[in-house]
Amino acid sequence: MSRRPLYGWLTAEAISLTGTRVSMVALPWFVLTTTGSATRTGLVALAEMLPLVVLKVLGGPVIDRVGARRVAITCDLLSVLAVGAIPLLHESGWLPFPVFLLLVALAGSLRGPGDGAKAALTPAVVAEAGVPMERATGLHSTVERTAGLLGAALAGGLVAWIGPADALVVDALSFALSAAVLGWATRSMRPVQTEDADDPASYAARLRAGWTFLRGDRILLGIAVMVALTNLLDLAYAAVLVPVWAKETTGSAATVGLVFATFGGAAAIGSICAAAWADRLPRYRTYLIAFLVCGAPRYAVFALDVPIGVVLAVCVAGGFASGFLNPILGAVIYERIPAPLMGRVTSLNTALCFALMPFGGILGGLLVAGVGLDAALLTTGAAYLVVTMLPALDPHWREIDVRPPLAEPIPAGRAGGHPM
Repeated sequence: MSRRPLYGWLTAEAISLTGTRVSMVALPWFVLTTTGSATRTGLVALAEMLPLVVLKVLGGPVIDRVGARRVAITCDLLSVLAVGAIPLLHESGWLPFPVFLLLVALAGSLRGPGDGAKAALTPAVVAEAGVPMERATGLHSTVERTAGLLGAALAGGLVAWIGPADALVVDALSFALSAAVLGWATRSMRPVQTEDADDPASYAARLRAGWTFLRGDRILLGIAVMVALTNLLDLAYAAVLVPVWAKETTGSAATVGLVFATFGGAAAIGSICAAAWADRLPRYRTYLIAFLVCGAPRYAVFALDVPIGVVLAVCVAGGFASGFLNPILGAVIYERIPAPLMGRVTSLNTALCFALMPFGGILGGLLVAGVGLDAALLTTGAAYLVVTMLPALDPHWREIDVRPPLAEPIPAGRAGGHPM
């Protein structure tokens, strides 16, 4: 057993996620500074997210057939060209808005299956390292949250220093470095025969097999639906409710940044603790307690007239508790999916989790306009509590406490193929 693939995978994810955070700031700022249009900025966001979700779903059978490692590296390398073409064409004066939209859509199309392949690679690198699944998912969650914090700060500095177009060069280079690190770290992982590699079924049949499995597993489907609903409520919270609260209470956008940084920093610490302890904690009870602490109280405290110190204290507690959720839920998901279906089911699961996010801002705006900020916060907080506590009424959810023994190393490549 070797831990090089695990640490290399985590490093590649850190690089890629940091680059993605840079583009999340640089892309809309690029549109605003070059066109001055908020409508076109929203159109660019749609052009990136729609193909990302669709190709994440459709890429699952390809991941299982070709191999998660190959798909992840290939998508990263092609993303260098797609993202890098934007600043290159802009500097040369050959970037009309339709071409820009096409390149953004291409980048989203590559990111969908690329991210799906990196997720599908998880069981293989974990088994190769011989560590508990919660430890690996906890480390990944820590990397993800830390990259989000540092990437946002890096993006702001880069955009201010070199401009949004040149900041996209950094994003493109991050894909190249991510592919190089992942390729180097996982090159020794053995590709062996898998059931799916010799499966003569059509693409549609293999895609349908992934959906049939996901739909037939009550826990996996329950997690996907629950996360989709909480993502909807969280986006309403982040995109509308907290900014409106900050405007009405302090009048400063810095308050929004302070709230999110406090929660995100505490969540990163919680993820580190989860990596160390989660494999020894009861999953079902930890899930319920963590959501009780990180869910509804966040919404309620903003609706009450309390000092900012109390708000931040609730964010610290909620963020720390939330750090335990992704490691636990991620471990459950990976453990319940057979290796031949890993790409399809994880891609479908993630796409379902993302499905309602585009409507979060709309929901938040409608609630504030219709019933006012305080009522909107209390309503979404109550909905969050109901959605996350429904598993307390379903005895099937206690199955998440069952942990399988550490698995033998799982192949990362295609049957009969050779490492890239």
